[in-house]
Amino acid sequence: CVSVCPTAALTGVGYIMEAWEALFNPKKKVVIQIAPAVRVAIGEEFGLDSNQFVTGRLVAGLRRLGFDAVFDTTFGADLTVVEESKEIMERVEKNENLPILTSCCPGWINFLTYQFPNLRYMASTCKSPQQMVGAMAKTYFAQKMNIRPEDIVVVSVMPCIAKKYEAGLPGESTFGVRDVDIVLTTRELAKMLKEGSIDLRHMPEEDFD
Repeated sequence: CVSVCPTAALTGVGYIMEAWEALFNPKKKVVIQIAPAVRVAIGEEFGLDSNQFVTGRLVAGLRRLGFDAVFDTTFGADLTVVEESKEIMERVEKNENLPILTSCCPGWINFLTYQFPNLRYMASTCKSPQQMVGAMAKTYFAQKMNIRPEDIVVVSVMPCIAKKYEAGLPGESTFGVRDVDIVLTTRELAKMLKEGSIDLRHMPEEDFD
């Protein structure tokens, strides 16, 4: 999908060093969210079957790597559905900007924006699941844990490098604080786990926060 992102580079930019720096910064609370596709694909990097879910092992490995909380991006997907349902009802009541078009892919949003600018008004204004989780981490979670939003670093693990582009967009912030700070690919995370001597084959099963 990156091929339809005019402002995104075709070559992904790595952020492993930035992730390590955040983890070793005692002044920061570092949380991580995992996209659904990652929990299957990452197992191959450790010699596991390509169709084997390693969700619980991955959560355990991330905690041992030093992350303070591990979130599931599917929670953000649920929030997106709730917000989009509210948005479509408002549009129907006002009988404007119909129909509604929605996608969690920043590449698709750019495709619509640049190839069909006359239809841009149809796109949902809701954040994607990745950004939803980031926003929740720096608002609800921050308040619940009594942490300043600026002291929380949100790391996302996504299957597509277009998500790196999305997280850096000017509008992807809440109350002036960027929703997602670092986006890693599945391979980048696998490399970090190996650098930290974390082998998913030998991890226990743990649940998301």
